[in-house]
Amino acid sequence: MARARFRQRILRFLLLAVAGCVLLTLLLVLPLRWLPPLTSSFMLQNWAGQASLSARIRYDWEPRAQISRRAALAVMAAEDQKFLDHAGFDFESIRKAWERNARSKQVRGASTISQQVAKNLWLWPGRSWLRKGLEAWFTLWLEICWPKERILEIYLNTAQFGPHVFGVEAASRLYFNKPAARLNELEAALLAAVLPNPQRFSVRNPSRHVRARQEWIRVQARRLGDELPAARWH
Repeated sequence: MARARFRQRILRFLLLAVAGCVLLTLLLVLPLRWLPPLTSSFMLQNWAGQASLSARIRYDWEPRAQISRRAALAVMAAEDQKFLDHAGFDFESIRKAWERNARSKQVRGASTISQQVAKNLWLWPGRSWLRKGLEAWFTLWLEICWPKERILEIYLNTAQFGPHVFGVEAASRLYFNKPAARLNELEAALLAAVLPNPQRFSVRNPSRHVRARQEWIRVQARRLGDELPAARWH
Protein backbone atom coordinates (compact mmCIF):
# COMPACT_ATOMS: atom_id res chain seq x y z
CA MET A 1 0.00 0.00 0.00
CA ALA A 2 2.81 2.40 0.87
CA ARG A 3 4.52 1.74 -2.47
CA ALA A 4 1.25 2.27 -4.35
CA ARG A 5 0.69 5.61 -2.60
CA PHE A 6 4.28 6.63 -3.35
CA ARG A 7 3.84 5.82 -7.06
CA GLN A 8 0.57 7.75 -7.13
CA ARG A 9 2.26 10.78 -5.58
CA ILE A 10 5.10 10.61 -8.07
CA LEU A 11 2.63 10.31 -10.94
CA ARG A 12 0.56 13.21 -9.61
CA PHE A 13 3.70 15.33 -9.25
CA LEU A 14 4.79 14.55 -12.82
CA LEU A 15 1.34 15.36 -14.19
CA LEU A 16 1.27 18.66 -12.29
CA ALA A 17 4.78 19.49 -13.52
CA VAL A 18 3.82 18.82 -17.14
CA ALA A 19 0.61 20.84 -16.74
CA GLY A 20 2.60 23.69 -15.21
CA CYS A 21 5.10 23.65 -18.09
CA VAL A 22 2.29 23.70 -20.64
CA LEU A 23 0.53 26.57 -18.86
CA LEU A 24 3.72 28.62 -18.55
CA THR A 25 4.53 28.02 -22.21
CA LEU A 26 1.06 29.11 -23.29
CA LEU A 27 1.38 32.28 -21.18
CA LEU A 28 4.62 33.08 -23.02
CA VAL A 29 3.54 32.04 -26.53
CA LEU A 30 -0.17 32.71 -26.99
CA PRO A 31 -0.29 36.49 -26.33
CA LEU A 32 2.37 37.06 -28.99
CA ARG A 33 -0.01 35.74 -31.61
CA TRP A 34 -1.59 39.20 -31.42
CA LEU A 35 0.83 41.44 -29.46
CA PRO A 36 4.27 42.56 -30.69
CA PRO A 37 7.11 41.46 -28.40
CA LEU A 38 8.57 44.36 -26.44
CA THR A 39 12.00 42.75 -26.62
CA SER A 40 13.58 39.30 -26.94
CA SER A 41 16.06 37.15 -25.07
CA PHE A 42 18.72 37.80 -27.73
CA MET A 43 18.17 41.57 -27.58
CA LEU A 44 18.52 41.54 -23.79
CA GLN A 45 21.70 39.45 -23.97
CA ASN A 46 23.09 41.74 -26.66
CA TRP A 47 22.33 44.81 -24.53
CA ALA A 48 23.82 43.24 -21.38
CA GLY A 49 27.00 42.34 -23.28
CA GLN A 50 27.75 45.91 -24.34
CA ALA A 51 30.44 47.97 -22.65
CA SER A 52 27.87 50.59 -21.68
CA LEU A 53 24.40 49.58 -20.54
CA SER A 54 23.17 52.95 -21.83
CA ALA A 55 24.02 51.88 -25.40
CA ARG A 56 21.02 51.63 -27.72
CA ILE A 57 19.54 48.50 -29.25
CA ARG A 58 17.92 49.31 -32.58
CA TYR A 59 14.51 47.61 -32.75
CA ASP A 60 11.43 48.98 -34.47
CA TRP A 61 8.41 46.71 -34.72
CA GLU A 62 6.46 46.83 -37.98
CA PRO A 63 3.39 44.73 -38.86
CA ARG A 64 3.72 42.63 -41.99
CA ALA A 65 1.48 45.06 -43.87
CA GLN A 66 4.39 47.51 -43.61
CA ILE A 67 7.15 45.07 -44.61
CA SER A 68 8.08 44.43 -48.22
CA ARG A 69 7.06 41.01 -49.48
CA ARG A 70 10.56 40.86 -50.99
CA ALA A 71 12.02 40.76 -47.46
CA ALA A 72 9.79 37.84 -46.52
CA LEU A 73 10.78 35.93 -49.64
CA ALA A 74 14.46 36.71 -49.12
CA VAL A 75 14.63 35.32 -45.57
CA MET A 76 12.69 32.23 -46.62
CA ALA A 77 15.12 31.71 -49.50
CA ALA A 78 18.12 32.19 -47.22
CA GLU A 79 17.05 30.35 -44.09
CA ASP A 80 14.16 27.95 -44.69
CA GLN A 81 12.82 27.28 -48.18
CA LYS A 82 10.38 24.63 -46.88
CA PHE A 83 8.96 27.00 -44.25
CA LEU A 84 5.38 26.93 -45.54
CA ASP A 85 5.37 23.13 -45.86
CA HIS A 86 6.82 21.79 -42.61
CA ALA A 87 5.39 21.80 -39.09
CA GLY A 88 8.36 23.49 -37.46
CA PHE A 89 11.09 20.94 -38.20
CA ASP A 90 12.76 20.09 -41.50
CA PHE A 91 13.75 16.50 -40.78
CA GLU A 92 15.44 15.99 -44.15
CA SER A 93 17.73 18.98 -43.54
CA ILE A 94 18.38 17.78 -39.98
CA ARG A 95 19.43 14.37 -41.30
CA LYS A 96 21.76 15.91 -43.89
CA ALA A 97 23.28 18.26 -41.31
CA TRP A 98 23.83 15.36 -38.90
CA GLU A 99 25.63 13.34 -41.60
CA ARG A 100 27.69 16.35 -42.72
CA ASN A 101 28.70 17.27 -39.17
CA ALA A 102 29.80 13.70 -38.50
CA ARG A 103 32.36 14.07 -41.32
CA SER A 104 33.44 17.65 -40.63
CA LYS A 105 34.82 19.63 -37.70
CA GLN A 106 32.79 22.65 -38.84
CA VAL A 107 29.38 22.22 -37.23
CA ARG A 108 26.42 23.47 -39.25
CA GLY A 109 22.82 23.60 -38.12
CA ALA A 110 19.51 22.99 -39.86
CA SER A 111 17.22 25.23 -37.84
CA THR A 112 13.97 26.32 -39.43
CA ILE A 113 12.58 29.85 -39.16
CA SER A 114 10.18 28.57 -36.47
CA GLN A 115 13.09 27.20 -34.42
CA GLN A 116 15.00 30.45 -34.80
CA VAL A 117 12.00 32.46 -33.59
CA ALA A 118 11.78 30.23 -30.50
CA LYS A 119 15.49 30.69 -29.84
CA ASN A 120 15.50 34.45 -30.47
CA LEU A 121 12.52 35.17 -28.23
CA TRP A 122 13.20 33.00 -25.18
CA LEU A 123 16.55 31.19 -25.25
CA TRP A 124 20.29 31.73 -25.61
CA PRO A 125 23.09 30.94 -28.08
CA GLY A 126 24.79 27.58 -27.85
CA ARG A 127 24.42 23.97 -28.90
CA SER A 128 23.68 22.18 -25.63
CA TRP A 129 21.05 19.45 -25.54
CA LEU A 130 19.10 21.49 -22.97
CA ARG A 131 18.94 24.49 -25.29
CA LYS A 132 17.96 22.33 -28.26
CA GLY A 133 15.29 20.56 -26.20
CA LEU A 134 13.73 23.83 -25.07
CA GLU A 135 13.94 25.13 -28.63
CA ALA A 136 12.03 22.08 -29.89
CA TRP A 137 9.42 22.50 -27.13
CA PHE A 138 8.76 26.15 -27.93
CA THR A 139 8.81 25.45 -31.67
CA LEU A 140 6.07 22.87 -31.25
CA TRP A 141 3.86 25.38 -29.45
CA LEU A 142 4.60 28.18 -31.91
CA GLU A 143 3.36 25.98 -34.73
CA ILE A 144 0.25 25.05 -32.73
CA CYS A 145 -0.63 28.58 -31.60
CA TRP A 146 0.48 30.85 -34.47
CA PRO A 147 -0.21 30.84 -38.20
CA LYS A 148 2.80 30.73 -40.51
CA GLU A 149 2.39 34.39 -41.41
CA ARG A 150 2.75 35.38 -37.75
CA ILE A 151 5.88 33.27 -37.28
CA LEU A 152 7.47 34.89 -40.33
CA GLU A 153 6.33 38.36 -39.23
CA ILE A 154 7.95 37.96 -35.81
CA TYR A 155 11.10 36.48 -37.33
CA LEU A 156 11.48 39.50 -39.62
CA ASN A 157 11.04 41.79 -36.62
CA THR A 158 13.41 40.04 -34.20
CA ALA A 159 16.21 38.58 -36.37
CA GLN A 160 19.58 40.29 -35.94
CA PHE A 161 20.97 42.05 -39.04
CA GLY A 162 24.05 43.68 -37.55
CA PRO A 163 25.69 44.76 -34.27
CA HIS A 164 22.81 45.83 -31.99
CA VAL A 165 20.38 45.92 -34.97
CA PHE A 166 17.25 43.79 -34.68
CA GLY A 167 14.40 43.55 -37.13
CA VAL A 168 14.10 44.39 -40.80
CA GLU A 169 12.61 47.84 -40.16
CA ALA A 170 15.54 49.03 -38.04
CA ALA A 171 18.01 47.47 -40.51
CA SER A 172 16.33 49.02 -43.53
CA ARG A 173 16.34 52.51 -42.02
CA LEU A 174 19.93 52.22 -40.79
CA TYR A 175 21.52 50.72 -43.92
CA PHE A 176 19.28 52.02 -46.73
CA ASN A 177 17.61 55.08 -45.18
CA LYS A 178 14.14 53.82 -46.06
CA PRO A 179 11.31 51.88 -44.36
CA ALA A 180 11.10 48.12 -44.76
CA ALA A 181 7.97 48.57 -46.90
CA ARG A 182 10.15 50.05 -49.68
CA LEU A 183 12.95 47.48 -49.76
CA ASN A 184 13.79 46.35 -53.28
CA GLU A 185 14.87 42.89 -54.37
CA LEU A 186 18.62 43.45 -54.02
CA GLU A 187 18.36 45.19 -50.65
CA ALA A 188 16.17 42.46 -49.22
CA ALA A 189 18.58 39.79 -50.47
CA LEU A 190 21.56 41.64 -48.95
CA LEU A 191 19.90 41.80 -45.54
CA ALA A 192 19.09 38.10 -45.70
CA ALA A 193 22.66 37.32 -46.77
CA VAL A 194 24.10 38.33 -43.37
CA LEU A 195 21.64 36.31 -41.28
CA PRO A 196 23.89 33.29 -40.67
CA ASN A 197 26.32 35.48 -38.71
CA PRO A 198 25.40 39.20 -38.42
CA GLN A 199 28.35 39.79 -36.10
CA ARG A 200 30.77 38.63 -38.80
CA PHE A 201 29.03 39.58 -42.06
CA SER A 202 28.31 43.24 -42.85
CA VAL A 203 25.52 44.91 -44.78
CA ARG A 204 27.52 48.16 -45.02
CA ASN A 205 30.73 46.50 -46.23
CA PRO A 206 29.70 43.21 -47.79
CA SER A 207 32.48 40.75 -48.60
CA ARG A 208 32.62 38.80 -51.85
CA HIS A 209 31.08 35.88 -49.99
CA VAL A 210 28.15 38.04 -48.88
CA ARG A 211 27.70 39.43 -52.40
CA ALA A 212 27.70 35.92 -53.87
CA ARG A 213 25.18 34.82 -51.25
CA GLN A 214 23.06 37.90 -51.99
CA GLU A 215 22.80 36.93 -55.66
CA TRP A 216 21.99 33.31 -54.81
CA ILE A 217 19.24 34.47 -52.42
CA ARG A 218 17.82 36.82 -55.06
CA VAL A 219 17.50 33.94 -57.55
CA GLN A 220 16.02 31.59 -54.95
CA ALA A 221 13.54 34.24 -53.77
CA ARG A 222 12.24 34.66 -57.31
CA ARG A 223 11.70 30.91 -57.51
CA LEU A 224 9.76 31.00 -54.24
CA GLY A 225 7.59 33.91 -55.37
CA ASP A 226 4.49 31.85 -56.02
CA GLU A 227 4.74 30.11 -52.63
CA LEU A 228 3.98 33.31 -50.71
CA PRO A 229 0.87 34.74 -52.40
CA ALA A 230 0.18 38.40 -51.84
CA ALA A 231 -3.09 37.40 -50.18
CA ARG A 232 -1.06 35.71 -47.41
CA TRP A 233 1.41 38.63 -47.11
CA HIS A 234 -0.51 41.88 -47.34
